[in-house]
Amino acid sequence: MDDQPISESNTKMVTPTTHHHSIESFSESSSSHLCSSESNNTNGNHVSPAKTCSNEKKQKKHKILFLDAYDSFSNNITSLLTTLLDDVDVYVLSIDSPLLDPASPDFGKRFRRELAQYTAVVCGPGPGSPDNDADVGLMNYVWQLTGAAAEEAEDGEKGGEGGALLPVLGICLGFQSLVKYGGGEVKRLKRGLHGMVREVLHLPHGSGEGDGDGEGNGSSSSSIFRGVQPFKATLYHSLCGDIGQHEVSDADWEEGGAKWKPIERCPDLLPLAWVEEKREDGEVERILMGVKHMNKPFWGLQYHPESVCTEKEGNKVIENWFKEALSWNKKKRRVVVEVAEGERLAHQATKPSLLSMLQVPVGDEHMSSSTTSESNKMWWELMGTRPEHRSVTVRLPQGVQVSDVVEELGLDGSDKVVVLESANAAATASSRADVRGRYSIIAAGLEEALRLEYHTGDEYATFKLQQINGLQVDLSERVFLGSYGGIWGLVASFHETRSMGSGVELPDLPFLGGFIGFITYEQGLSDIDIRLETRPHHRPDVCLAWVTKSVVIDHRLGLAHIQELYSSDASLDDAAWMRSTADRLVSVSAHHRHPFLDDLPSPAKKVKTRHPSTSPSIQTPLIPEYEAKVKACQEFIAAGDSYELCLTDQTKITRPLSDMIPSSAPQENQGLQQQQQQQQQQRINSTFNRKQQQQRRSSSSSSPIPSSWHLYKKLRSRQPAPFASYLRLGGATLVSASPERFLTYNRHGRCSMRPMKGTVRKSEAVSTLEQAEKILHVPKEEAENLMIVDLVRHDLHSICGAGNVEVSDLLKVEEYQSVFQMITVVEGQLPPPSDDEKRYTGLDVLAASLPPGSMTGAPKKRSCELLQQIEQNSERSLYSGVVGYMCVSGRGDWSVTIRSLFRWDDERVTVQGQGEDGQSEEEHEVWHIGAGGAVTILSTPEGEREEMFTKLAGPLKVFAELG
Repeated sequence: MDDQPISESNTKMVTPTTHHHSIESFSESSSSHLCSSESNNTNGNHVSPAKTCSNEKKQKKHKILFLDAYDSFSNNITSLLTTLLDDVDVYVLSIDSPLLDPASPDFGKRFRRELAQYTAVVCGPGPGSPDNDADVGLMNYVWQLTGAAAEEAEDGEKGGEGGALLPVLGICLGFQSLVKYGGGEVKRLKRGLHGMVREVLHLPHGSGEGDGDGEGNGSSSSSIFRGVQPFKATLYHSLCGDIGQHEVSDADWEEGGAKWKPIERCPDLLPLAWVEEKREDGEVERILMGVKHMNKPFWGLQYHPESVCTEKEGNKVIENWFKEALSWNKKKRRVVVEVAEGERLAHQATKPSLLSMLQVPVGDEHMSSSTTSESNKMWWELMGTRPEHRSVTVRLPQGVQVSDVVEELGLDGSDKVVVLESANAAATASSRADVRGRYSIIAAGLEEALRLEYHTGDEYATFKLQQINGLQVDLSERVFLGSYGGIWGLVASFHETRSMGSGVELPDLPFLGGFIGFITYEQGLSDIDIRLETRPHHRPDVCLAWVTKSVVIDHRLGLAHIQELYSSDASLDDAAWMRSTADRLVSVSAHHRHPFLDDLPSPAKKVKTRHPSTSPSIQTPLIPEYEAKVKACQEFIAAGDSYELCLTDQTKITRPLSDMIPSSAPQENQGLQQQQQQQQQQRINSTFNRKQQQQRRSSSSSSPIPSSWHLYKKLRSRQPAPFASYLRLGGATLVSASPERFLTYNRHGRCSMRPMKGTVRKSEAVSTLEQAEKILHVPKEEAENLMIVDLVRHDLHSICGAGNVEVSDLLKVEEYQSVFQMITVVEGQLPPPSDDEKRYTGLDVLAASLPPGSMTGAPKKRSCELLQQIEQNSERSLYSGVVGYMCVSGRGDWSVTIRSLFRWDDERVTVQGQGEDGQSEEEHEVWHIGAGGAVTILSTPEGEREEMFTKLAGPLKVFAELG
């Protein structure tokens, strides 16, 4: 074992290629009961050979208008249309766009002018019902105004605004809207089919659809199902179109071919496809899957052609539809009106980058002038610019864990510390090893780190700085966000000016320095334009520390990389901190070799004792109330308002204050010899303190109150997880054993998200991966995962764009310390940069994907609004948010905050009791543990309640064992 640093490096440009406490590679997709091997795993990413040929001809692209009803799968549809069809650009317009107000006297004229610019229209899916005008908005006017436009054109002005009828395809909610327009009704299914995969019944040779001329002459040559072989598709609906199908006798339905003919109640609607669902009562429910208007170029599909589990054979239906749309326009001599880009009300499907939206030039955060000199900039603008990187690498003594390093550096008692740990990296591997990471990150020197805080809803963010060179300064500066477009614009601008970009190859490490911290669930709600109730505090929802000193531990090689960022124009090039830290780590003791020490407070820390009568008070969710909330979720789902609702509740724990007193870490301005002497004395004191504490425990009825660090050590030992974290920042303390990665991205723009849905606890009955797969590969569990997978694909498509998202691992069951989990890996590639000020970064994906879809349900926005109502506007706070970092190299890694406990420094309660000093009252701190599960139409109140308590058990047992 080496006792000296084995390497040193000074570098200016960062090019890391590995992930923070990451899974090292993505495995091949595993088979699934829900999605067959022929599932369209690249739906929305298919590029046809014909498209390349058409591009070479440099013809003007066709334009399709997509009406967005706030569904969480919309971007998957726009991607499918863009990549599947030849020479197509898709533009998006919200169903309630403020640019088109139906109450305005010129609404009809303005909307017809907009519609005239497109080859065809797609009315997308979304929550709600066509019986509610607000749920479908502009869709209702598409059917009406296109018809009106055609009537206006009957005077022979075929090339005028509108021209002939405009071809329209309705999907899911859009399909139901068409059914209602055609005289049908929309009713509830006997039981919803969200996330279910079913075979779509159709006639491959057509179904008397007409020949595309609108005359409804019964020809089958132009059916959008022509040439389509049998295929399975994903359904996301609890409402269905009723055109009178259940009034037809079984004999006429099958033998008479009534299922393929207009039914008397709705003579204008021709059925094209069905799903026949056998119900528990033995009845077969006839569910309409495809329809066409007999006399107008209106088509509809109830199933979701864009879903990852819809088989690729279904793509032919979309291709056939567009051919029919082009044929219709040609035969009716409909002319698409060309307008300048700025005159179009709709926008492109991909969001603009954060950097392109800045009104302040990048590198000039000071808003007064684009020519601000260095002397006129604010103090926070000057910090961390033009960073360089240097590091020292040492080999750790065998058996040393992250907790040992944290304690050796005196960070366990600090009120500002962040540890991102692959806590299961050294766990004993089973025959089918669980997911484990390679790296852990320890942020050091946070007392002197610049900190950015933002409370959701404010018009400003605040930069804070506590110390400079050991001197207390307590600087604070508000920065108004107007010129940045919001908090993420400010973060993007600040990070960009301190980015090392591309260039000289640097250490292959996941983190070299940069922002590290947390984002709450409430910030995510704000990001999707959900209004928050006024909260009785002003805690940060975004809290990011600019870390310049850190230790990255490579668990595979047993190395510790001590590193720092420093200014290129710094007058003092002093690496004393790195060297002194390296000296300490090469001789650190492996505390875990002495199991009894895990139950003791950490060294050099005073500990408050408590009377046994003041044990923690635990308040768990009430079972009847939680089950009632599950039923409320299912009622919303049955009504079509959501497909899946991720219901949560919080357990509250109050206990006496732990009174953490920071250990006396050496000051950086001390001489090296003085630091070494102090470190030696600390080790002597540490040994003495541990022995004294052990003696007190054995001789006293009182017991020490475990610190938050001890809670973390106990949790990580009980539930070692690949994305564990311990954080004390911005007044928050987080103790997390999260198994779920939210988002990771590398400096080359490769992004990966890892939604986790489907859990089974390990037990004697379920002890192997094979047993868990049998339990989790069932329709309910797979549907839960699939809905979030399609939602995540939608989020990635919003930034990565059409054709740049793929599913690399679908519905895979993984083994963890105490549970088995079903996960899917979804990956995306950021578009290549057009220029530095408009390029996309991983931050764009992060900002576009919050809150995590695995904690919301789908569609995300409507589901979050419903959950606010069901959860009575209770604040989730850190739970359901994310923790992670964004490195100066352009890399980042974020985990979902679950399997965790947290508290806020300013949240305390006064309790009556026996205080140690004889007082009858004392202050207690308040801890929160969030837990819940995804409620679907197949859930049971008892099952969801059991899942919630199963997830709660791990973190809660920490208090039972430590107090």
